[in-house]
Amino acid sequence: MTAWLEKALHDVAADATALRTVFPGVGRRVGRGPSETPGRTVDDLARVELLKAAPDAAAEMPGLYRHGDAAEKRAVLFGLSVVDIGDAGLELVADALRTNDPRLVAAAMGEYAATHLGDAAYRHGVLKCVFMGIPLADVAGLDRRTDEELLRMMRSFAAERAAAGREVPADLRTLLNEQDG
Repeated sequence: MTAWLEKALHDVAADATALRTVFPGVGRRVGRGPSETPGRTVDDLARVELLKAAPDAAAEMPGLYRHGDAAEKRAVLFGLSVVDIGDAGLELVADALRTNDPRLVAAAMGEYAATHLGDAAYRHGVLKCVFMGIPLADVAGLDRRTDEELLRMMRSFAAERAAAGREVPADLRTLLNEQDG
């Protein structure tokens, strides 16, 4: 851990509003490269640690998301699963799912979404992931949230792709084969 990150963790632990000043600088201070955690960068992990350290991070997260760049938004979305923000995170997930940025969409479909999204919103998030080529392995809760309506939607999507002569994603074929087999 860098000295800068140690100080930043101390600062946000003393005052959650310090997140407003340290959060944007994380990428420059710790780097933006891949981490040992699949699908996460070192700045993602550092920002989530900052959120976990801040005593009232939940109050700061909507502003960090709203005013952040894509990397900051992504970290807030990852942080939803480790900070008790209640239903206030639903608006952030909904916003991310309206984007065309696969990094944000994938981050939005984490454990928070699996736990808090209603059935229809969750299904549409999964379908958006498939449509955007985001691996289904990146979608949290799929094993427990898959229902007949989601399978119907996925079958329709696969049939449309096949009818158009387009490839059906391998992980979607696997999911449908497992469910139909």
